[in-house]
Amino acid sequence: MTNLDYSPSLLARVLKETKTIALVGASDKEHRASYSVMKYMLSKGYKVIPVSPRLTGKELLGQKIYAALADIPHAIDMVDVFRNSEDAGGVTDEAIDIGAKTVWMQLEIVNAAAAQRAETAGLTVIMDRCPKIEYERLRLDDM
Repeated sequence: MTNLDYSPSLLARVLKETKTIALVGASDKEHRASYSVMKYMLSKGYKVIPVSPRLTGKELLGQKIYAALADIPHAIDMVDVFRNSEDAGGVTDEAIDIGAKTVWMQLEIVNAAAAQRAETAGLTVIMDRCPKIEYERLRLDDM
């Protein structure tokens, strides 16, 4: 799976059906993309759970930070991956293990083998896209 041309209807469906996002690679540095994406998605009504082993036990934007996806005590709809393409493989496997519905790899993150594993397990996979950018581009507030 290397087709990165996602239809607007697929992107909109995923963003509309998603309620809870685990953001893997969360940063407490305000200039980092993961911070601004988390802040934006929270402002749009999503529950966003930061995942960062380095920051475990602290809070980020009022949300408890977890070390790993398996540590989160409730269901996750989407795993938003802010790790490099190679690391995205392991994160994808964890997303499969916890029963997530979607793996969303951020801009410039592509791992075709991980995507294939996730799709085979029934997950929706989006790579090389940002949910914040797509939310704005699709004007989901207007729908």
